[in-house]
Amino acid sequence: MAKSDIFFIRAEVNQPGASYQDEEIDLGAYVNLGVKSSTLLRVHAVEWMISDDNAPMSGPSESSAIMNIGNQITTQKQDALVTLADKSLMASQRYEVARTATAGSLFITDTRDVGPQNWLGKGYLVGVDTLFLATSSDQAPASGSYTVSCQLMCSLENATQSSAVALALSQQ
Repeated sequence: MAKSDIFFIRAEVNQPGASYQDEEIDLGAYVNLGVKSSTLLRVHAVEWMISDDNAPMSGPSESSAIMNIGNQITTQKQDALVTLADKSLMASQRYEVARTATAGSLFITDTRDVGPQNWLGKGYLVGVDTLFLATSSDQAPASGSYTVSCQLMCSLENATQSSAVALALSQQ
């Protein structure tokens, strides 16, 4: 693969209930902090999908329910969702869904924190060999569980050893 080619990394995490769940995204095949030269990962965009495991065509919503779901990708392992003030946060999304009991009306919003991310066309440079995809919810759908998946549009770029190590240390 040429260093400027765009490629995609996909990951998912299952959310069985009202809890914090995370999965590692292994970047060891892409990020290399070498002695003379290094290769870094540039993430240009992140797309999100939330799907009910028992009804994949719809989001995780139930009749007469209000649900709040938060998703994030970080450069460090976390125990809960973090805010933009946390230096390890690369991307995040917040999703609210409410369904009334009358005629199956549905209201969905994600205006509190909208994905995908916008890094002004330059992308987000990653110097660690593991990212963490996480989700947290205030309740589980009555149908069981849901899955949060993400797709990262990426490219590779060369860096000097000193600049790559400095970036990696700032993300740990």
